[in-house]
Amino acid sequence: MKALLTLLASLFLAPAAPGAETTRVDSDTKTLRVFIFAGQSNMVGSDSKVADINRFPPFAGLDKPQEKVRFSYNIGREEKLTSAGWVALQPVDGVVGPELSFARRVSQGTKAPIAIIKCAAGGTTLGADWSPGTPSGFKLYPLALQLIQASLAELDRKRVPYRIEGFMWHQGENDMFDDKFRPDYGKNLSNFLAAWRRDLKTPGLKFYLGELCTKTIWGMDNRVNMDAIRSGQQAVTATDALAEYIPTSHDAVEIGGGEGLHYHYGTLGQLEHGVNYADAYLRTIGKKPATGRALKVWPYEQGSPVKLFILAGHRNMEGERAFTQELKALKGEEALADDNGKIAFKYSLGGGYQISEGWEPLGPAGAYDTFGPELSFGRTLQDKVPGNIAIAKFTHSGSQMNDWTPEGTDAKDRNLYPRFIAFIRESIKELQAKGHQVELAGIVYHAGENDMAYGPYRREAAKWLQSTVAQSRLDLALPSLKWHVSQQPPPDEKGLNALDVTANLAALAAADPAFIHLKAFNLPPQREKLVITTAGIVQLGELLAQSCVARR
Repeated sequence: MKALLTLLASLFLAPAAPGAETTRVDSDTKTLRVFIFAGQSNMVGSDSKVADINRFPPFAGLDKPQEKVRFSYNIGREEKLTSAGWVALQPVDGVVGPELSFARRVSQGTKAPIAIIKCAAGGTTLGADWSPGTPSGFKLYPLALQLIQASLAELDRKRVPYRIEGFMWHQGENDMFDDKFRPDYGKNLSNFLAAWRRDLKTPGLKFYLGELCTKTIWGMDNRVNMDAIRSGQQAVTATDALAEYIPTSHDAVEIGGGEGLHYHYGTLGQLEHGVNYADAYLRTIGKKPATGRALKVWPYEQGSPVKLFILAGHRNMEGERAFTQELKALKGEEALADDNGKIAFKYSLGGGYQISEGWEPLGPAGAYDTFGPELSFGRTLQDKVPGNIAIAKFTHSGSQMNDWTPEGTDAKDRNLYPRFIAFIRESIKELQAKGHQVELAGIVYHAGENDMAYGPYRREAAKWLQSTVAQSRLDLALPSLKWHVSQQPPPDEKGLNALDVTANLAALAAADPAFIHLKAFNLPPQREKLVITTAGIVQLGELLAQSCVARR
């Protein structure tokens, strides 16, 4: 039976030619879909807490077992936690892994039963521990292979029809520190994928490769090393039609100690990471989520002028921890959760992870039931500014302020300035094509939160921003283009306080009448450093709008 099922699976998942379309529609609702999750600490779920799950409304309930989802695991390095067979999917040892949200999302998107096999251990390398040819260290490749084979053998004994459906991989942070493993990561990863397809007898097995999260401290102090790993991953996905690169740099990360920086996704980021994997898989089988946010009626009269406001920035401009469920419960703000068809809105979020389909009504648009300050910003402008208003928002919460400079950095795939300017020009042209005279009324930017928390970046933040502002005025041919720049209180840490980034930004404003510096220092208290939560994001939008109104 196993041989027959393996043959059927390999035929059904026959590899496509490089560049070929791999999406397929699957009507089989009986065969168990088996997914493999593997990697190091950010696959384990390090620094996450099951007790925190219900703090994040979109993921409420994932602390409970998912009885219909089979789960087999071997997690850990020196001290391993094992399921010793199949159990119901549930958190292990109080830790949150991406499999929890993945399973729920996939179960909502398909009627087929699913199972997950997970083998992960923190601080391990592809070059040694996960090497299929000559594994060393903790020898995780043979360990994972044994776990998978034993788990599948148990399904065979129980006469459960199954097929291996996908392999979710998140790893590379440790290889970036090794001078040999780092440049060889792409080659090693390609060999790794080939070995699994060979050893599992699934030549058409699809891999989903999680991007290393650049929002952590490693995204700053190890950006060149991290870029090398990303480049290796991208080289593989560019040539292997059955390997997909899964962006994660826009996902939340755990808030650390005094500065607020960290190395791991933590609870919220893990849950979002699981959604990323799930959505990628569902697209593979033809299950694309319906957006349904198109403007039904264009809100502006033919030929009328439009004031276009550009919103830009990082994690708090995206609205990392502002949830629509909480907005609906926020007294007096409930209406912000509804689409506002009188304001046209377009966006590129997470560095292009989520892009609007043309112009949409202003409303919550985040990837995880989140929203940014644009909602209250638009409402305030609508009440105070006569005429037509449109909003275009460009964000990348996994970026730092040097990524926005015209010069960019050695991490070329994170150089945002050309994309940012192109986004603005495109927004203007689209409105002009509809017959409107467009006034670029200002760029509204919330300064990088991570830059405030890391000394070398805090020292350079104002200089980087000034470079971006100056070049944007040249490229857009608007020498007096207003930049409204808001800043939250930087972390109060002895080692950082000698670097007065607030004074540096204020100095820019003093020398440039079109540079408006806003101290967003009186927002509602937030639980953690760096990230503004729901009520604060609403107030931030109002503060930004009031600045635009006052300086029309």
